[in-house]
Amino acid sequence: MDLSLWQYQFRIIMLGDSTVGKSSLLKRYTEDAFLENINQTVGVDFYVHFLEVEPGVRIKLQFWDTAGQERFRSVTRSYYRNSVGGLLVFDVTNRASFDHVKDWHDEVCERVVPHRVMFTLLGHKSDCDADDHSERVISREEAEKLASRMGMPYVEASAKTGNNVQEAFDVLSRRIYDGLLSGEVELREGWDGVNYPILSHTYFVCNPLCPIIS
Repeated sequence: MDLSLWQYQFRIIMLGDSTVGKSSLLKRYTEDAFLENINQTVGVDFYVHFLEVEPGVRIKLQFWDTAGQERFRSVTRSYYRNSVGGLLVFDVTNRASFDHVKDWHDEVCERVVPHRVMFTLLGHKSDCDADDHSERVISREEAEKLASRMGMPYVEASAKTGNNVQEAFDVLSRRIYDGLLSGEVELREGWDGVNYPILSHTYFVCNPLCPIIS
């Protein structure tokens, strides 16, 4: 894929408590690497990845990896408004991180109006099912019920094994793209959740997928 050519840029924010594994998931997705010990995020870190969401449609994914600690919340909140996607992450071995999912979701939704953020719920550390040193406390069924109530898909993944990591990000990216085509996600002047390069008049006329800014 020619990385200089892309039709859309999606800004996606990683959400969830500290130590749920947001940075590890991004490291696995963008670099296919896993570090057993990774430094906690201070403020916000930045990652980029490219995805062909369908033949001929290339997306530049720009990720903001936010710190989960309360002392950094004033910093991370400033990134909510210009995000079009949110990956809500909890640790399946940590009940508190699951209980806080709705708080993260509500906090973002309150601050992005009139814009719309598309979410996916991710249960991380699914490899614990085969790990004698960890005990799963959140069942798939419980997590799926929460995702259903909040109107979003649910995926379980493990940065350690790589299982379902790409699927989780693909599900969210596809959800944003479909929302853009359906009008559920609207482009507005001064909002950077979705961007696209300066295109020729011919592209605008001939490509029905290219949106019109309201």
